[in-house]
Amino acid sequence: MRVGWGADAHRFGGVGPTLLGGVVVDAARGVEATSDGDVLAHAVADALLGAAALGDLGALFPSGDPRSAGANSMDLLAEVVGRVAAAGYRVGSLDATVIAERVRVAPHREAIRGRLAAVLGTGLDAVSVKGTSTDGLGFLGRDEGLAAVVVAVLLERQEQAPG
Repeated sequence: MRVGWGADAHRFGGVGPTLLGGVVVDAARGVEATSDGDVLAHAVADALLGAAALGDLGALFPSGDPRSAGANSMDLLAEVVGRVAAAGYRVGSLDATVIAERVRVAPHREAIRGRLAAVLGTGLDAVSVKGTSTDGLGFLGRDEGLAAVVVAVLLERQEQAPG
């Protein structure tokens, strides 16, 4: 078993939408980012990369690389999942917390869990997504942006016997 931790934060800015786990959670507001700015997908990817000791998202997809501009974060996450699998691991479980003042996770929780589980190649029962606020404290509390923190557990891949 391997454990990894990931975190990401983005400032609100520009046109929408704001995405969490590939799901639109705020159609009117966007975030400042090189890619589509999905903080949850980014934090999940970093947690997986950390657990597998494969570096970090910024090293794989540098913000200065033109291919990263406007990239779909769930596609980036799928590539990370492929690298993790190639290293001999599979996702055992994922626990994610989104930190935001006005963006609410609860109305979107099941859709987010479903999108993440599909990309991670695991069941819904292995994906937890929660939301919290800072009750007005700091840049998150002033609703200037949002953040996500994630813990991922990887298990060694079990090779299936032929036949």
